[in-house]
Amino acid sequence: MKSMTLLLSLAFIVVLAACSKSSKTENPSSYPVSKKGDTVDVYFGESVADPYRWMENDTSAEVADWVAEENKVTFGFLGKIPYREEIRTRLETLNNYEKLGSPFTKGEYIYYFRNEGLQNHSVLYRRKGEQGEPEVFLDPNTFSSDGTTRLADVSFSKDGSRLAYLISKGGQDWTEAIIIDASSKKILEDTIQDIKFSGIAWQGNDGFYFSTYEKPKGSQLSAKTQSHKLYYHRVGTPRSDDKIIFGDDKNPRRYVSGSLTEDERFLVVSAATSTTGNELYIQDLHDPKSSLVVVVNNFDNNHGVVTNKGSRILLETNLNAPNNRLVEFDFANPLPQNWKDVIPETKDVLNTSTGGGYLFANYMIDVKSQIRQYDLNGKLVRSIELPGIGTAGGFSAEVHEKVLYYSFTSFTYPTTIFRYDIASGKSSVYYSPKVDFNPEDYETKQVFYTSKDGTKVPMFIVYKKGVELNGKNPTWLYAYGGFNISLTPGFSPSRMMWLENGGIYAQPNLRGGGEYGEKWHLAGTKLNKQNVFDDFIAAGEYLIKEKYTSSQYLAIAGGSNGGLLVGATMTQRPDLAKVALPAVGVMDMLRYHKFTAGAGWAYDYGTADDSKEMFEYLKRYSPVHALKPNTAYPATMVTTADHDDRVVPAHSFKFAATLQEANSGPNPVLIRIDTKSGHGASNLSKAIETTADQYAFAWYNMGIVPPLVKKGL
Repeated sequence: MKSMTLLLSLAFIVVLAACSKSSKTENPSSYPVSKKGDTVDVYFGESVADPYRWMENDTSAEVADWVAEENKVTFGFLGKIPYREEIRTRLETLNNYEKLGSPFTKGEYIYYFRNEGLQNHSVLYRRKGEQGEPEVFLDPNTFSSDGTTRLADVSFSKDGSRLAYLISKGGQDWTEAIIIDASSKKILEDTIQDIKFSGIAWQGNDGFYFSTYEKPKGSQLSAKTQSHKLYYHRVGTPRSDDKIIFGDDKNPRRYVSGSLTEDERFLVVSAATSTTGNELYIQDLHDPKSSLVVVVNNFDNNHGVVTNKGSRILLETNLNAPNNRLVEFDFANPLPQNWKDVIPETKDVLNTSTGGGYLFANYMIDVKSQIRQYDLNGKLVRSIELPGIGTAGGFSAEVHEKVLYYSFTSFTYPTTIFRYDIASGKSSVYYSPKVDFNPEDYETKQVFYTSKDGTKVPMFIVYKKGVELNGKNPTWLYAYGGFNISLTPGFSPSRMMWLENGGIYAQPNLRGGGEYGEKWHLAGTKLNKQNVFDDFIAAGEYLIKEKYTSSQYLAIAGGSNGGLLVGATMTQRPDLAKVALPAVGVMDMLRYHKFTAGAGWAYDYGTADDSKEMFEYLKRYSPVHALKPNTAYPATMVTTADHDDRVVPAHSFKFAATLQEANSGPNPVLIRIDTKSGHGASNLSKAIETTADQYAFAWYNMGIVPPLVKKGL
């Protein structure tokens, strides 16, 4: 669910000039017939009909036919919007600039990702030393003819001589591992198939640790996945010989991950049953007789090893510290009662990394980054000056390195890479992109509005200088509100089209997220989930009250858990916004936990099986179940994809079919189903196409022609 891909994070556009009646596109006069079945489930004595249960069968010809018919209606409607192609062209122009990632050293090579501009995937380059000639090392654009296979992860052995890289086909979470000799690029063994929710952790050059599920019965894209296990694979041996390090079939809901400390002395195993809270185990690999030692034996809090020095281990935890703290313990005495603070908890959320033998504390202060450098004993070395208000990340390097690279970005500050001298604290620009816009033309403000229960909620509002607050500005309201995920300031080239045309972008930081630590997160979970929807509704009401916009010019958008947010909001307040764009949303709250890894979301949502109270609460806001017949809903375009194996497309299918039957108003209600994409677009061109259609749909239904489109851009 963390995955906030380009599709989910690109914000959306619109502006000011009325559409002439002659160009008005006719709304669909009818929608495809959605057959109703007679399936009924009983929860705590209450019968709940599920007429579209058949849509959960993603391999059936009947579902494929329904998808084709729905797409025919949707693309027929979109194809008649006169400025749709101009929007796509402008989005391509805005995205067409060189992008570089932070460099990193492995062995005798310096590696970095680079995208020329409109390449579907960034290319991994390398050079020998600072002055070496760059060469293409891995080009994901060559992985498939249609560009829908992407590079999911890369992991080098410590000396840089071997590499395991993961590829994803069609955007799905299932990946394959390819093992090569880094110098010659020679493939060393057969591809390892069917890996899900895993990185690669090398131990020397001989082998590595990875996690995955057994291949599920039925559809690999929708069947429930269980019994995640950690394996050790020795290079050159069959997959069938891989040793199970942790995990079993007695605990089918557990997610398991394995990592090594930088010195490769300790194997760190994390086990979780949900997206929050984990058990922790550590093994001393330098002792051939050692086994995994229990550090934490419950799922009540989050814990992650940051680094070690000998047997001294530094751990970040939110045990007795909702905003996180950094603690130390000796491996000989690892239990929580022996932990001592190195960086104590503060009122701000802490995230810790290491580089060059130092600690870097990234604090989130009212959703803005502040970085402090400490020594390994927790003594403050310095606060690091950042370019402005925004989001900084990437303060990480190996212990012997003298320099690290970090990124900084904000809504109108394109992601820039800085070189940081660890000893002196001096920062210098390493790479600054050249983007087709002038940041001085825009401004960002942060407001704190009042939600339904009196809670103050922060919101960023971005717009072009000189925008008149007259209630007529097309406004894109985008949020998430879940899983302890924070929406921080960040640059999106596609968002600039919305802004340059006079539109407003608003991003509230709802409860359920991580912006103010675990207390903020818990205030938007389970029986508190309604707080998230109330916060979002209050954000819209604030924008209307302050005359940034009005309901006629407001679009609400979000993806994944944010798609649920939009679905719940439009069913509870169908009058709030003119346009609703729920993307890859969790729409059937009574059955979400029965697909793929959905059971792991129960910490945030609860399940309909937990109790009568939880069932009734979920049913009340579940978008599929909350739709009311003969109700006028906003102009809605649901988006999903056929390879989404995180939030299966059946959620969106059921919601769209129910909505098309329930809607009594004049607004179109459509579903756009992408192919060979997953929980987010599988490549840049697909992301641009989807965003262009969302923008066109929003502008058109607001009765607006974007001024720059009207002028020919």
